[in-house]
Amino acid sequence: MAVSVKLMSLIVGTLGVISFIFGIVAENKKPASGTLIPGKGLVICKYPGDPTVALGFLSFLFLLASSIAGYTSLFYPYQGKSVPRGAMFKNGSFSVFFNVAQFTTGLAIALLVWPTVTEQLHLMHNIHHNDVTKCPTAKTGLLGGGAFLSLDSCLFWLVALMLAGNAREDYFNEIEEKESNAQALKSSA
Repeated sequence: MAVSVKLMSLIVGTLGVISFIFGIVAENKKPASGTLIPGKGLVICKYPGDPTVALGFLSFLFLLASSIAGYTSLFYPYQGKSVPRGAMFKNGSFSVFFNVAQFTTGLAIALLVWPTVTEQLHLMHNIHHNDVTKCPTAKTGLLGGGAFLSLDSCLFWLVALMLAGNAREDYFNEIEEKESNAQALKSSA
């Protein structure tokens, strides 16, 4: 089966939506706090079993896969025809959406990884030797925000892919025009 723009769009979109879903579910399953269990000179925080950490990492991995597929799809030589990257970036709209897609991907990664790692650290280091008054969890809202940025990132990669198609057509039309002008020049000489 040949790789086409439609197939790549489907891959990027599907991976991005899955990342979004995992991020939203992770945000919704995150407990508000743990249960405080006082002891002699220490406090133990007991957290309910929840899939937040696993879902957060899955959301991150699907975002990463979506972004890699998005980046690859822009410069892939469809139908065996390769386009130089410089020719792609001559298109101003493509350049803007490419950079916005990269920025939103980076921000989504930060907003997904930060609370996921923080939640994992809270679960691992649940014994405190000072008087804590409550058992903290990762900041609320970051996973959900990361999930929405993950979806935005996916959509920006798709728009960049459409604009790459336009830049690709412009490049091949320009090459074709130069060749026809060269042939016309040869035949007139």
